[in-house]
Amino acid sequence: MKPLVKTYMITYDLSKPGQDYSDFKKILTEDISNGVWCHFWDSSYLFQTNLTANEAMDKLRPAIDSTDRVIIVEAAKDHQGWMTDKQWDYINKMF
Repeated sequence: MKPLVKTYMITYDLSKPGQDYSDFKKILTEDISNGVWCHFWDSSYLFQTNLTANEAMDKLRPAIDSTDRVIIVEAAKDHQGWMTDKQWDYINKMF
C-alpha cells in the first residue's frame, strides 16, 4: 500500500546567535519533504511528506537547540491568506 502523502506547515524560531541552521533546512527539504515544498515566509515552510509530524520532528531534532521553537501542523484544504497569484497557484496544487 502506498504511504499517504500529507501537507504540513512548519513554523520555527531558531534562536541561537551564530548557529548555522543550514542542516535544519537541508533535512526539511531533502530528507523530510517528498520534494514538494515552499518557503514563502521567513520562518515557515509548507511541505508534503509521507511521514507523520512526530517522525518529521524526530529527523529535525539533531539540527535544533534547546532554545529553538518548532511546531509542525497538518495543513488543510480550508486555508486563506494574502499571497501573490503565483504563490497561491503553487500552494493550491499541494491540496
